[in-house]
Formats: sequence, structure tokens, C-alpha cells
Amino acid sequence: MSKMTKEEVIAQFTAAYIAKHGKEPQIEQKGSWFKVDDGKSVRLGELADMAAELAGAAPAEAAPKAEAKKPAPKKAAAKPAAPKKAKSAPKATGGKGGLSPKDAWAQKLSQGSKLPRGY
Repeated sequence: MSKMTKEEVIAQFTAAYIAKHGKEPQIEQKGSWFKVDDGKSVRLGELADMAAELAGAAPAEAAPKAEAKKPAPKKAAAKPAAPKKAKSAPKATGGKGGLSPKDAWAQKLSQGSKLPRGY
């Protein structure tokens, strides 16, 4: 986003919205957040992006961003597969993969610890 003032961004968004929908949007401002037609609250930068999308300049830019995001989940899905393999090895050697509470307290008591309060 270039160095535009709030009024310029709102004017651009309003013009693009009128061209697309044929009516003027109801823009409410609360602090630094803007709400368009009682929709989701957005920041000024997002409002500028929405204006560009409505004007037709950003859909070509938004498509590569969406394509770039699609491969990332595939990579993220591949990474958890490796830890699953690592988890399967301890299961073969340790059974359930940990001590039961009863066994854990038996170990602590054998080291000289006391029982917790209430026992």
C-alpha cells in the first residue's frame, strides 16, 4: 500500500464498491477498524486491498498468492508424517509409551520420596 490517507482509501473503496454493487457502502469506523455493511471489521490496509479487488486490479495478484499457499499445506502435512514414524518405534519397545501413575509413584517411593498428602 502506498502512502495514502484514510480519506483517499475510503474514497477509492467507495468508488469501486459503487461500480461493482451499484449502491454506496455503509462504512463504520471504530478506532482503527472499519466495518463495511455490518460485515467483518478490517484495518485500513485491508480496506485498500478490498478496493483494489473490487476495481479488478488485484484478482490477478490474489491468484498467485492462493497458489503459493496451496503447496505449503502439503509440505506441512508431510512434516508430521515423519514424527509419526518416530513415535511408532518407542511403542514397540515401551508398550504404552509411559508409566502409569501407580508405577510412577512406586518409583518415587523407592528413591526415598514421601506419598502425597491424603494417602
